[in-house]
Amino acid sequence: MRVRYNGRTDVGQRREVNQDAFGSAEIDQGTLLVVCDGMGGHLAGEVASKLAVETIIESFRPNSDPAEGLRQAFIAANQRVYQEGRGTMGTTAVAAFFWHNTLYVANVGDSRAYLVREGQIRQLTNDHSLIGDQVAAGLLTAEQARTSTIRNIITRAIGHQSHVEVDLFREPLLSGDTIVLSTDGMHGLLTDDEIAAIVSMHPLDVATRRLVDEANRRGGPDNITVVVAQVDSLEPTVSDVSTGTVAVVAGPTTPPMARPLSPIGLGGAVLVFVLLISLAVSILVNDKPSPVPLLSSPTIVVTATPIPTITVPATIIPTETR
Repeated sequence: MRVRYNGRTDVGQRREVNQDAFGSAEIDQGTLLVVCDGMGGHLAGEVASKLAVETIIESFRPNSDPAEGLRQAFIAANQRVYQEGRGTMGTTAVAAFFWHNTLYVANVGDSRAYLVREGQIRQLTNDHSLIGDQVAAGLLTAEQARTSTIRNIITRAIGHQSHVEVDLFREPLLSGDTIVLSTDGMHGLLTDDEIAAIVSMHPLDVATRRLVDEANRRGGPDNITVVVAQVDSLEPTVSDVSTGTVAVVAGPTTPPMARPLSPIGLGGAVLVFVLLISLAVSILVNDKPSPVPLLSSPTIVVTATPIPTITVPATIIPTETR
């Protein structure tokens, strides 16, 4: 699977310090992207977000279950940030792992992951915030939430407590899919349709710049971070361990080669040839067929030798990974 991505972060128009952070890594033939939005006193949020990004990338192991790997990485990040700040700092976190034609997402807080497919956008994550709970309950619309005075109050964070609950999501991917990871400094100011339009119409680097610039144009009250990734191509299906099925490439069909005669078979063929010649000579000389004399030689039994079965191994499509 080939994945391209581009990320951008900006301090915004009203903040002195950028407490957002993002990172990426290629792990076990997959692509991991992480976005965090720190919070706390002076510099505490900046430290929390960087620690979380570093720890998630360092500790993540997909193994046989990438979703569980993301959960464990988030738990490790929570422990590290909590130990550093003792509950005085924290950060939101959202991570996306592209692996074998599937997207695995984990999130804590209100940083989001979106899927944009054929111009249509869908939010994959749930906001762990007071305003997010009200939208989920139908008490507020998404548009009302953008102007709410309590939209920055979150209900879950990395490092705020000694334990953390992580939401996990799994999404099959199609070629051409676009994934957007962002902090609320961007998606709190732009509508979902505006985000979809920008990432669908522009190259990745232009799209991230346009999203950040548009958030700043609308006031930029918070730090702004955006990562946009696009699936250029999928992997061919190689094998399914659970079903034992294997996808192969059909090669050119080669006609079976003629098998040479065995010594016994060759002797029998010569004997038959001699008898046919003798019969033909007798007909020509006597003008009528004469009985074929019995041979005094021992009877030769020609035994057919079974053709050995030749097994051609299936050609497994090589995995191209980006």
